[in-house]
Amino acid sequence: MNSVVVRTLFSLFVPGGLVVFTTAIIIYLGVLDKSLSALVHIYPYLVAVAGMLLGWRFNRSRLIFAILVLALADRGLLLSASTSNNVGAASATVGQTVYNAIGFLLPLNLVFVSRVKERGILTFHGLVRLGLILLQVFAVFLTCRYQEWGLAAFLSYSLPHGHLLSWLPLSLPCLLSFALAFLFLTIGFIRHESVIENGFFWALLSIFLAFAVGKIGPISTIYLATAGLVLVVSVIETSHSMAFRDELTGILGRRALEEKLLQISGNFTVAMVDIDFFKKFNDRYGHEVGDQVLRLVASKLATVSGGGKPFRYGGEEFTIIFPGLNSKAAISHLEKLRKRVEQTRFLVRGSNRSGKRLEKSKGMRGFRKRAKVTISIGVAEKNEKYSSPEQVLMAADKALYRAKKAGRNQTSA
Repeated sequence: MNSVVVRTLFSLFVPGGLVVFTTAIIIYLGVLDKSLSALVHIYPYLVAVAGMLLGWRFNRSRLIFAILVLALADRGLLLSASTSNNVGAASATVGQTVYNAIGFLLPLNLVFVSRVKERGILTFHGLVRLGLILLQVFAVFLTCRYQEWGLAAFLSYSLPHGHLLSWLPLSLPCLLSFALAFLFLTIGFIRHESVIENGFFWALLSIFLAFAVGKIGPISTIYLATAGLVLVVSVIETSHSMAFRDELTGILGRRALEEKLLQISGNFTVAMVDIDFFKKFNDRYGHEVGDQVLRLVASKLATVSGGGKPFRYGGEEFTIIFPGLNSKAAISHLEKLRKRVEQTRFLVRGSNRSGKRLEKSKGMRGFRKRAKVTISIGVAEKNEKYSSPEQVLMAADKALYRAKKAGRNQTSA
């Protein structure tokens, strides 16, 4: 299977899918049946506290608002279930209205939270968002209180008997709300393929399972808490990625390189890669275009063969580590990489990708032409002379200097 497809599938199912499917399997097998009543008194609160603390510590207001929405939904559903169990048709009607209203609003709230920018909590934007959430609680109360308004009847509209999805305990508006939310979050993941987008998608699936079980109670609470857990894990994973992955290019960064060098053992080869005349390129076309070149070169480095692992070292410099390879073997792979970059013509353009003609300004001549970019490479391997990773790295850097001094666009050992 293509490595790109494998990476995409992995990024889709990990970590969110793994958490949700593990929870579903445990519930299906009845592993927690004996301890379920005790778990529902601990698990949701642990997730809520962890989410709130993590959101506050890392300034992730979206996580805090998502946890708040899930907590309010869980309390509301449990209230609707207890109300429905009371004697009297009026109580059952109110309980069903709360259930339908939450089933309709919760997916839309999750989409909304996933799309807004981080603007803090005790700020104008944060207080407005908090107000909108609390306003919905009031709206649900009014919908239950004034049945004659017709909103309750609209929310309770069911699928025709015998329909493919009529077995689900969700009304038609709820199903449409979930379908719309799944569509938006799927598009968001395809466009960005980020861990947090992944988290919102799987959190929505866990929420759907909470409604699909058909009975509000401990199991629905577990699924809603799992939705919160998915988002908590996604934020942790995102924070880890930001620490170890270069945000601009998407490949591993300097910190990840330092850890790799501490862990590596046995024979290995290090290559230092530099984009030729990058400063002149930056000065001529601007930093935005320079960033595009960095991303494009990094994407080429990510395809290096021979088991090489690329890192962004800093500026326009990159590092590639070849575990278990000597310099001769590594050079053959690096030469293929160098020629691949040389043969690629990069389209120089600004951040506007609408396809409209861009106005040329001073210093931007040839702005939409294809430009040639080349790289110089210095190579060194671990041996008796260079026994430590730091020495190998320094030797590769010196080899890079020789490659640049000899005319650039070449590999030197």
